[in-house]
Amino acid sequence: MINWIGFIPAALFVSLIPGANQLLGLSNAVRYGTAYALAGIGARLAAFVLLIGLIVAGLGAVLASSATALTVIKWVGVGYLAWIGFSGLRRAWRAPTDASAASPSDTGKRLRPLVVNEFVVGISNPKALLLFAALLPQFTGGPADDTGAQLALLGTAYLAIEFIVGLVYVGIGSGIGAIGISARTHRRIDLGSGLCFLGLAGLLALDDVT
Repeated sequence: MINWIGFIPAALFVSLIPGANQLLGLSNAVRYGTAYALAGIGARLAAFVLLIGLIVAGLGAVLASSATALTVIKWVGVGYLAWIGFSGLRRAWRAPTDASAASPSDTGKRLRPLVVNEFVVGISNPKALLLFAALLPQFTGGPADDTGAQLALLGTAYLAIEFIVGLVYVGIGSGIGAIGISARTHRRIDLGSGLCFLGLAGLLALDDVT
């Protein structure tokens, strides 16, 4: 039997912790608006569906116990977070300080890379795989042959919680963007988010996920 009383607050706590994906959702909402940020959340959830699917299929434990697999995933994640960070710094460096931050035509060109960024950040985070591999099984119970179905239910519940929390971050970002902040402020946001992603890349690089 699933321990929902223990799982819901644990999953909510994990999802609320600011991470790379939540920061992306917030930043996307500020720069491009709610619709684009929601598309990014969809890509993030798609990545988590794949990770949870690995757990349900029993492959998550195999990957989580493989030092080589975790190391490869880790450095892919480090490289991608660093690339996003440097991209933010480059935007901040090139952006004018006396014009609007993003024109509609520029915004339209950003949807695909925005979605790709959210998906890759989600799928290349070894901590996400380890989290699902360690978190979900703790709240299962009963017959062993029912474990897969319970993991699937827990994974679905986590996705719902992640979506709700993601909406909160997007709502905050959309509220900031709706104020009509200046290009100078957008530049500072790009600078700050770029430094944050570089910091996250550094923390991941120093972390021993094996």
